[in-house]
Amino acid sequence: MSRGACFDRMVFHVTGASGKVGHHVGYVEEFRQDGSGDLIPVRGGAVLEIFVSAPSYDPLTLRPTYAGRAGKPLPGVDVAGYRTFRDTRFGASFEGQTQVGLGVRARLPFRVLQSGGKLIVDVAHTW
Repeated sequence: MSRGACFDRMVFHVTGASGKVGHHVGYVEEFRQDGSGDLIPVRGGAVLEIFVSAPSYDPLTLRPTYAGRAGKPLPGVDVAGYRTFRDTRFGASFEGQTQVGLGVRARLPFRVLQSGGKLIVDVAHTW
């Protein structure tokens, strides 16, 4: 995570990816865990739901490659001091994709970029 002059940035490093990483990013009224549909509360004025087309586990061994737990804040991610970000929640890693809820101040403009095996989500500070 980082901050720019006009945006806050969250970066997903997808191990083993050398090209484009599949994704879907958009605002949702409620953040619901993929698979179960359970409601996961996320602090902020709006919730940006992020799906990354990569599991958080090794598909061959089923061992976790990321320590995210459903409904809990993302491990090692601290949004304190960010202008736009308010909260993070791990949704699930289900059927080959990983789901994250990003709580933001309001439904602000966002963009998604890619660089190598990184998926980059920038959320603007203002409209």
